[in-house]
Amino acid sequence: MVDARNDYWMPMDQYIGGVEHAVLHLLYARFWTKVMRDLGLVKFDEPFTNLFTQGMLSAECFYRDDASGKKRWYYPAEIEIRHDEKGRISDAIAKDDGLPVMLGGIEKMSKSKNNVVEPKDIIERFGADTARAYVMFAGPPELSAAWSDAGAEGVFRFLRRLWDYAYQHQQHIKSAATPANWSSAAKDVKDLRHTLHATLKQGNFDYGRLKYNTVVSAAMIMLNALDENKFGTDANMDAALAEGLSMLLRMLYPVTPHIAHQLWRDLGYARVHGDILDAPWPKPDAAALDQDEIDMVVQVNGKLRGSIRVPKAAAKEAIEQLALGDAGVQRHTEGKPIKKIVVVPGRLVNVVV
Repeated sequence: MVDARNDYWMPMDQYIGGVEHAVLHLLYARFWTKVMRDLGLVKFDEPFTNLFTQGMLSAECFYRDDASGKKRWYYPAEIEIRHDEKGRISDAIAKDDGLPVMLGGIEKMSKSKNNVVEPKDIIERFGADTARAYVMFAGPPELSAAWSDAGAEGVFRFLRRLWDYAYQHQQHIKSAATPANWSSAAKDVKDLRHTLHATLKQGNFDYGRLKYNTVVSAAMIMLNALDENKFGTDANMDAALAEGLSMLLRMLYPVTPHIAHQLWRDLGYARVHGDILDAPWPKPDAAALDQDEIDMVVQVNGKLRGSIRVPKAAAKEAIEQLALGDAGVQRHTEGKPIKKIVVVPGRLVNVVV
């Protein structure tokens, strides 16, 4: 009934399913695994190493009572929605007769209430990558989320912006050479690399936690960081920007495979690393994460009043002087005797008055 291949493939690393499957497919899979274990056909007790139950997508639903009192539920494409000045749904009418329909509220997407969003409709409007990315970006995967066309449009604009950025700088990216030693780079290059690698580190961590919504957020942060700097002014900066876009595309590949695959090829990364499917997963550079300067929160009597940037190796006395020179601190300590200054290395300074 099973052969040696089963020892390789099973048990599965990850099972993802809705809570309503817990007494259906999940229970059946566990039951038959234990039957086969008792028969000596398999060597394990459970079919899945990890279980994750995702939240459900929900959407507005609309209906009208017919002559018999039975509700007729409308598909989103069958109605025209009107919004008030704050963008909230005020009412809706059926497209076929122009008469009002009732608002049924936000419910779990289901065929019975016809409040499903057809993937093919979203793909026709925005492309498959937007459909994938928005579902992942809509919220924490363990929580339910309401579908929003406006939210999908926002993700589409982000991917369009990434596409435009890549082709705008295509020639610079292809010609950028990675220096052997980043330590000689200018401060703005080091700051950019720190932002990119720190964001990549968080994105990798979130992948491991199945927090796909914050993975997409990390990709947006990386694109913003790239866009704030300019190609053509410094060879090291060009190399850092090309490196950052390479990391961004690989991090996005599981979310938006089509766009990432196309850009990876067109920007010349495939010549160095092979196709993106075979390219090594990006890992943060420890040297890029190690900054010469760090940001420290400044408090007065335990209340946040600002932040200061200090040399990483600064002595306690130097940090105290920088804190006392901060404008926010001076506003809240003016004319008041300072009792003490508490420095928590690498984190905060608290001035007690």
